[in-house]
Amino acid sequence: MSYTTLDFDVKDNVATIKLHRPEVSNAMNLDLAKDLMDVVLKCDDSPEVRAVIITGTDRSFSVGGDLGSFAEQGTCLSHHLKEVTTYLHSAISRLTRMDAPVIAAVNGIAAGGGMSLAIASDLVIASESARFTMAYTKAGLTPDMSSSYFLSRIVGLKRALELTLTNRVLSAQEAYELGIVTQVVPDDQLLSQANALAAQLSNGAKTAIGAAKRLLHSGWNQTLETQMENEAQTITKMVQSGEGMEGISAFLEKRAPNFKDRHHQQTQIPQSK
Repeated sequence: MSYTTLDFDVKDNVATIKLHRPEVSNAMNLDLAKDLMDVVLKCDDSPEVRAVIITGTDRSFSVGGDLGSFAEQGTCLSHHLKEVTTYLHSAISRLTRMDAPVIAAVNGIAAGGGMSLAIASDLVIASESARFTMAYTKAGLTPDMSSSYFLSRIVGLKRALELTLTNRVLSAQEAYELGIVTQVVPDDQLLSQANALAAQLSNGAKTAIGAAKRLLHSGWNQTLETQMENEAQTITKMVQSGEGMEGISAFLEKRAPNFKDRHHQQTQIPQSK
């Protein structure tokens, strides 16, 4: 399938999703929402994809919702917006729960839904010139695309309220200090650094990474004992998996593990001496 609003490529087990509507700073309309949902499903469904990078074209990550396209809907706007958010929210949900780690490479302004997409990613690398702002209430709107879920968990409730109500623009360094960004790099090194991190992660235990992601997200909503039971059940499954057995074997044999193509394989664990 060809896409009109984004570029998609898979190379060396790393999928790169590049938002491509430079004429509107990669604003999100219905077409982009549909394209993003489809490409995320492809990443989730492909055993070849072991890490995902999301970035933007030109000098913007994304300014969020395409308010111009929204204004064109007239009395159909409510229905239209429900359709747009259905696709975008499904994409966010799948990105959060897929096994492959997701890296946002923020190359410019990340506003509104753009900031939401970034903070919903597992790791966020920002160029020094990147900027972050919630932007929603500035346009008389409210957060979507998971930001009301993730932002307070990342920065705390009071800081999340401040950023949402004032729409303060954060520099990449400020975003790093608040925990929104995991790494800040020079502009000309953004994609090389993102690709290097993706390459490192793509050699990891994909199934275990996905399970660890889901455990960390579920931990916010569980009691201590329930979460520890979830941990016990998950690690028990992992130790019986091909990846788990390979990881243990590699440790005992004092070698680097080879996790690729081990999702469904069973490996005999050597007896320790």
